[in-house]
Amino acid sequence: MTKNKVSILNLNEGPIKTKTIGKILVVTIDRPKANAIDLKTSRIMGDIFKSLRDDKRLRVAILTASGEKFFCPGWDLKAASEGDAVDGDYGVGGFGGLQELPNMNKPVIAAINGICCGGGLEIALSCDIILASETATFALPEINSGTVADAASIKLPKRIPYHIAMEMLITGRWVNAKEAANWGLINHIIPQHKLVQSALKMAKEIANGPPLVMSAIKEVVRESEARQFQDILNKITKRQLPTIDNLYGSEDLLEGQKAFVEKRKPNWKGK
Repeated sequence: MTKNKVSILNLNEGPIKTKTIGKILVVTIDRPKANAIDLKTSRIMGDIFKSLRDDKRLRVAILTASGEKFFCPGWDLKAASEGDAVDGDYGVGGFGGLQELPNMNKPVIAAINGICCGGGLEIALSCDIILASETATFALPEINSGTVADAASIKLPKRIPYHIAMEMLITGRWVNAKEAANWGLINHIIPQHKLVQSALKMAKEIANGPPLVMSAIKEVVRESEARQFQDILNKITKRQLPTIDNLYGSEDLLEGQKAFVEKRKPNWKGK
């Protein structure tokens, strides 16, 4: 690994903090007062998640934020007023580093610790699992400023009931953690003081699982969004998806089968 990759996965200064814990990468948005994201921060996040994607030693990430009041309100309007163009260079992964990152086949857990709205909610929707504190709140208030929550307009109606998604998009109303869990927007409500600890516990469980299977699941789910069922199933059975082809020819596949027969815990090698 290059020195650049080492540093970006262990950042102690700047708007984004990172640290690695075994096979886990913890990414913390740290831009007081509200953890809003400007172009520079978005580009840093893209570089971080690209490094996560390409680092074979890492299996899973946690995305959270500093403080208890804000997770992320999305786009930094102050930076925009000072010259950051809304259609500027967000970096390799698009806004927030995750939404448009190609071939991102590693799981990401969002740990939402406060207000999560606008682009912040869109970033959360780009994660695979969402944990939230009991004080977390969610909204898409773009309608009130005369614009559209573009990524959320695509994703949200696929994640929660259509009418609830449309109400959030059209009215901009706020949803608390209990309602968000009720509609399936988040996975679990966690006490604030246990939020990151709970995310780490889940991340460790994922990190100890079969990495090739995790990658294959993410690619299949992503590819299936824009395809008919039979089309994507044919791609899987014919090994036309890279992660599926890698999995079906792997030592891990054989190890999983042997471990099941021998009634023991598998030893995943990622190859």
